[in-house]
Amino acid sequence: LLDMSSQDLMELFRSRQRRKFSRGIKRAPITLLKKLRKAKRETAYGEKPVAVKTHLRNMSIVPEMIGSVVGVYNGKSFINVEVKPEMIGHYLG
Repeated sequence: LLDMSSQDLMELFRSRQRRKFSRGIKRAPITLLKKLRKAKRETAYGEKPVAVKTHLRNMSIVPEMIGSVVGVYNGKSFINVEVKPEMIGHYLG
């Protein structure tokens, strides 16, 4: 899945996610992906990365996020979500 192009990946998504990706990825989701990359890079092998907090409940899970821990805000507190391969195409919220 990590080697797939964005066009091949979009074919796996449902229509709402395809539409969102075809219109372009905004600044906030790109910033979240950069923070997740940095958290993964700074962890030792075999350990879970530090949770990255976000309010982006409408962010679609992409293959690059697999193995990361995301703290998703539910309106009151942050809930840690470990991203797994089965979650690709779903929303964080």
